[in-house]
Amino acid sequence: MNLAAAQVTATDLCGEVTQCLRDYGLPAEALELEITESSFIHHLEQAKDMLLSISKLGVAIAVDDFGTGYSSLAYLKQLPVSRLKIDRAFVRDLPGDEQDAALCAAIISLGKRLGFGIVAEGVENLSQGQWLSREGCHLLQGFYYARPMPASEIPDWSWGARLLRNPG
Repeated sequence: MNLAAAQVTATDLCGEVTQCLRDYGLPAEALELEITESSFIHHLEQAKDMLLSISKLGVAIAVDDFGTGYSSLAYLKQLPVSRLKIDRAFVRDLPGDEQDAALCAAIISLGKRLGFGIVAEGVENLSQGQWLSREGCHLLQGFYYARPMPASEIPDWSWGARLLRNPG
């Protein structure tokens, strides 16, 4: 679930998350909150406290659009991050663009060494998916796998067929 910048510094976001988990009967481990770098960088201490409280519930925190904001690697040590999401701007021209390839490889390596999961956004073709898989990024999302769809169609979506097209 994506969080807006205003939500990251809201006074009782942890309480709201707790209530939503209760209302919908979800275990905390089933929820991952996505925040962009720019949503917390100006209020790092406040965001840190809020995100630490949320992570103590068991909710995962992902940094969305990693590398496109006001990147300061110092926050990776301070925040309870569990996943980095490589922005589609770096994926778009893979595997042919050497600079994008170097940046993606570096993000994958950095994330793995810090113990984070890595997701590549914006995968639109097989060659992108295969390149990312070879580099060690095994969670891929984008139009190659599925277009946005109504929630009612998700249970019928053929996960296996989509994943088999990217043997990676």
